[in-house]
Amino acid sequence: MDKRINTASFSADNQAAFAHFFHTYYEQLHRYAFTIVKNNEEAEDIVQAVFAKLWEKWNDIDMQESARAYLYKWVHNRCLNNLRHERIRANYVVQATAANTESRTTAVENSVQEKELGKQIRDAIASLPAQCRLIFQKSRFEHKKYHEIADELSISPKTVEVQMGKALKVLRKKLLDITGKS
Repeated sequence: MDKRINTASFSADNQAAFAHFFHTYYEQLHRYAFTIVKNNEEAEDIVQAVFAKLWEKWNDIDMQESARAYLYKWVHNRCLNNLRHERIRANYVVQATAANTESRTTAVENSVQEKELGKQIRDAIASLPAQCRLIFQKSRFEHKKYHEIADELSISPKTVEVQMGKALKVLRKKLLDITGKS
């Protein structure tokens, strides 16, 4: 029962004709779309979109083919576009997931390396002679100037300077040994 579509008699105010047309082809088109996309809801969406487009463009299109063939071709093309879009979306999800996983892995690795380096720095500072360590900590962690450290410890600023130089030299050597750089 293949009817030719008469664009002259089918207009926006002829809802009964459209309803008849919709009921005649909807189920067949839905089954066809389902065989392609393998998803009932997507198949419904595709067929509904085809009928919506048909309704909107009815007066603008000239169908020389049969209505059935025209609708099947439209549904087929929409299904292929849908599958293409799903494949692109799936690739994007895979890439985004991979990038996110890589980012997390890198962050974890950096965190582990940072913790290990922090431990090695603390161990290197702890290995300094007592006065040298104390002067270094006051300078670097308490942000005191050499003359403030000298006043606090009742030593000369030159002694603070010498001890800081010694501390930095020892720490530099130990940390270069740890990182393997020269």
